[in-house]
Amino acid sequence: MNSLELPEEGLLEFPCSIAIKAMGKAEADFDAHVTTLVRRHVSNLSEGAVRTRPSKKGNFLSVTVTIEAESREQLDKIYQDLTDDARILMAL
Repeated sequence: MNSLELPEEGLLEFPCSIAIKAMGKAEADFDAHVTTLVRRHVSNLSEGAVRTRPSKKGNFLSVTVTIEAESREQLDKIYQDLTDDARILMAL
């Protein structure tokens, strides 16, 4: 499954909790940047919804945002925004 492929429609029942991961260069505001992109489509992120993890050498940062997804269309729009963004190297 590549970064733009989600499970078939029938495999997810909405609403559902899903973790969205974006990776990019370790810059001071990368986590906030990813969160801003996701918030365009999710109005209420819960406390602790955003987790970050640096790469072994600290050159890259992985940001995981756990959301309550309302629809497949919402997820498609989030992934499209993430993959269209120049700062995001990969979205899963």
